[in-house]
Amino acid sequence: MREINIKVIQQVVEEAVIEANIHLPVDILNRIKECLKTESSGRGRHFLQIILDNAKIAEADNMALCQDTGLAVVIMEIGQEVHLVGGNLEDAVNQGIRDGYRRGYFRNSVVNDPFIRVNTGDNTPAIIHTEITTGEQVKITVFPKGAGSENMGRLTMLKPAQGVKGVRDFVIETVETAGGNPCPPIIVGVGVGGNMEKASFLAKKALLRPVGEYHQREDLAALEREWLDSINALEIGPQGLGGNTTALAVHIETFPTHIASLPVAVNLGCHCTRRCTMVI
Repeated sequence: MREINIKVIQQVVEEAVIEANIHLPVDILNRIKECLKTESSGRGRHFLQIILDNAKIAEADNMALCQDTGLAVVIMEIGQEVHLVGGNLEDAVNQGIRDGYRRGYFRNSVVNDPFIRVNTGDNTPAIIHTEITTGEQVKITVFPKGAGSENMGRLTMLKPAQGVKGVRDFVIETVETAGGNPCPPIIVGVGVGGNMEKASFLAKKALLRPVGEYHQREDLAALEREWLDSINALEIGPQGLGGNTTALAVHIETFPTHIASLPVAVNLGCHCTRRCTMVI
């Protein structure tokens, strides 16, 4: 059994907040550079270059990549051999979010109630997911998600008979309807199976997979490639202004489901899908 003081969790979350909001993940940066060489539209190439320039400025000046520094999602994989001591886990995570957003001078975007809508002033509370795993480590992912892309997500409950074609049509329709709103080029996270909440969580977790890394199952990897081509053929383009770089990747995650259900969720990540993972 390994003891970890809750203060360590708080400090790691704070650091991850800073890292995630300032530094564009290397896999996304490299993919945008590749797309710059193949983008057919002059306007599209112009905006891809602006995205790259923005990332360089944010890193050099320790500034936020985007003014919408998001609602913080924190995913924690906690080893069953870990004993957390010194306080409450949820309080520690929220304090880390609070300290990180204050230290980074990031915008506070959380309101205290969906109807009353008074800003909490410190970007808390975070959305916290915990998973119990084997071992004696704690893996923490901080995933600030802006409203532009989050608002374009969708969930549906298909009939099982609709199968792969039904899922594909729903995914393509979701991206086409979103247009330029989620700040493309986007990453398309697709969750299939489980139930309503599981499909939504799968779609969000799918955005954490590195761009360029396809599903381990070859049939799903083939669908990811096929759907990516179909999405880019829509020619929505960078920032919705035309071109063949609408999406950087499509990531599909699945889970067993009920015999009478085919839940499908789509979560879109913007061109700066920010994420930072640290292990204690």
